[in-house]
Amino acid sequence: MAKESMKARERKRERLVAQYAERRAALKAEGDWEALQKLPKNSSKVRLHNRCKLTGRPRGYMRNFGISRVTFREMATQGLIPGVKKASW
Repeated sequence: MAKESMKARERKRERLVAQYAERRAALKAEGDWEALQKLPKNSSKVRLHNRCKLTGRPRGYMRNFGISRVTFREMATQGLIPGVKKASW
């Protein structure tokens, strides 16, 4: 389980990215790199980190499902994910 402070930091970054997305695109199109550098660093899309939607785990993230591999495995063994059968794990 991720710390609440880490989850809050990630939510703040998501808000900043959404807030500055249009401005960043316009500055990149113009080629105004000096003005782009003056924007907050956390407003860059690159600074976002994928986290499991259920546990907040940052590692082993599966994009197709939006959850970590550990959560995926637990849900698959419980039969919560249709079409997934336990093979040899």
